[in-house]
Amino acid sequence: MFDIEYRGANAVVFTTKKTQLVFDPRVSVAGGKDVSVKGAIEVVTEDRFAVENTTPKLLLSIPGEYGVGDTSITGVAAQRHIDTEEQGQKSTIYRVVIGDVRIAVLGNIAPKLSDDQLEALGVIDIVVIPVGGGGYTLDPTDAAKLVRQIEPRAVIPVHYADEALNYEVPQQDLDVFVQELGAGVIEAGPKYKIKSISSVPEQLSVVKITRS
Repeated sequence: MFDIEYRGANAVVFTTKKTQLVFDPRVSVAGGKDVSVKGAIEVVTEDRFAVENTTPKLLLSIPGEYGVGDTSITGVAAQRHIDTEEQGQKSTIYRVVIGDVRIAVLGNIAPKLSDDQLEALGVIDIVVIPVGGGGYTLDPTDAAKLVRQIEPRAVIPVHYADEALNYEVPQQDLDVFVQELGAGVIEAGPKYKIKSISSVPEQLSVVKITRS
């Protein structure tokens, strides 16, 4: 039904038969190559993760409800990890529904979701979440706490230590998050292929997608 690819930093790509969703494609902020959004739906958790001088089919960057091709997307306002409550909510988390699979995509947000945010996300099967920490994004401990709040069946970790990237601050290894969460690991290779909800593990698992 759809594939999920990991492109480094917070960038993930969902590809269905009719639609391509590219989340946080500006990997150059971490010294990598930006993901092409030509002809795709560009979705960003923060404005600074949008690719400049490009022509996506559509850019989504603020809270709201969107029907895009064969997907349904809900954006929910959230506080950034580096901000105080007084600075407001400058990030957006997303609920994405593709067929019968429900996905939450989280950016560099504060380490606890409110009851209203959890209600807006609803039941979630897969969470995409940064785990590298270093004061830049969620660290392994806070990421694991958020996963337990949301209660998905699968977790796709992003934004962790990667020799090919140059993060502003050092990021922790993925193994630290896996140990903190205490879940099994599924090695998905370069693409996590999901045919239906039955493809998603019943027990909480970490799905490791090789960066492409």
